[in-house]
Amino acid sequence: MAHTFILESGQWTIEGNWLERNGMLITVKGKTIVTWDRTDWFSMVTKLVFPSKDREDILLQYRGRLDSDERRFTFLLQHSELGKVEGEGWIGIDSIIQRSWVLGDDPQRRSGFETLHRLDGKRYYQTSSVLSGLSLNSAMEATIERQPE
Repeated sequence: MAHTFILESGQWTIEGNWLERNGMLITVKGKTIVTWDRTDWFSMVTKLVFPSKDREDILLQYRGRLDSDERRFTFLLQHSELGKVEGEGWIGIDSIIQRSWVLGDDPQRRSGFETLHRLDGKRYYQTSSVLSGLSLNSAMEATIERQPE
């Protein structure tokens, strides 16, 4: 079974939990739209919403390129809280793994790490985190589900 997230255009819903350092676990929901405009370039927009209004929505706008081996990708990201971010990803047999780092962020050294584990052709389990230096700032765990076209 091949990966469908990132590698195919589509709409996905996100439902899960968000945790911040010294904070309570809060519900997060969202939506991701993936599009391909050429054979090796993709765009992805994600909006995360916190229904309890415990924090502001987060908007992520990606532009990425799949390498010729179709196992690795690089991306640029405009993050509503972190600013400009650069990253790379690997496509494994059962998971998509990516890491990122905030550009021009030397004092805080913020970065992120994310794993999307494929449950089936339409669902993934996502874990992600944002770090400052060596310390965790926030983490999210969620199920991502592909929506019918």
